[in-house]
Amino acid sequence: MDFVRPKKFLGQHFLTDKNIANKIVDALSDNDNVLEIGPGKGILTELLLKKKIHNFKVVEIDVESVNYLINNLELLPQQINNSDVLKLDILNLFNNKFSIIGNFPYNISSQIFFKVLENKNNVKEVVCMVQKEVALRIAEQPGTKTYGILSVLLQSYFNIKYLFTVNETVFYPKPKVKSAVIKLERNSRSKLNCNDELFVRIVKTTFNNRRKTISNSIKSIINDKQFNSKYLTKRPEQLSVSDFETLTNEISFFVTKKNIL
Repeated sequence: MDFVRPKKFLGQHFLTDKNIANKIVDALSDNDNVLEIGPGKGILTELLLKKKIHNFKVVEIDVESVNYLINNLELLPQQINNSDVLKLDILNLFNNKFSIIGNFPYNISSQIFFKVLENKNNVKEVVCMVQKEVALRIAEQPGTKTYGILSVLLQSYFNIKYLFTVNETVFYPKPKVKSAVIKLERNSRSKLNCNDELFVRIVKTTFNNRRKTISNSIKSIINDKQFNSKYLTKRPEQLSVSDFETLTNEISFFVTKKNIL
């Protein structure tokens, strides 16, 4: 099959500019174990195959794309996982740590990042193209309206680099928004300096109520007037990863001391 119909329900927008494709692939440092998510018609795949990656695999849910990749590129069937990346146990694909690259479908890009977080101890780096708004949100620093849940959770374990913006004209079909390429490199933090589950709960709860102060937004977690913290009068976008760790420890210590849990 020499033709792949872009499917709206899969969020497919095929990159057509080879110069941009080269820039994306050149940003990848790893030549050992690499997973490409959503190769589509393989504009990145073709370049990645030339890098002579030791263990290269792709995951693609679209059967038309899978057939195209097999028939038109030097990609072996055993290198292709015809499945939904969100349901795939990607740890079973490699015997060691791996990197991820891809032009992520807009409609599931945030879910893919949560998948990355689930596998954070095995993911060395991620080079990906996403909607510009999502890229800015992930790379943003505290103190802005763009800073949010993904910013905090991803920056906890990865160093984020916003590489470059990509215009709508280099895709087929042309999306209605600009895109951007970002790189996530695993940092040295093996674990948070607090309870992980409580940390995530606090981050999600406060940002889901981001118009409220911390004091009001955490009432579903701790509703005790005796609890005190310097963060209570702030809003979540004002807190860094370190601040959220401290707040988590303060809450954890307080509830343990009061024997609330």
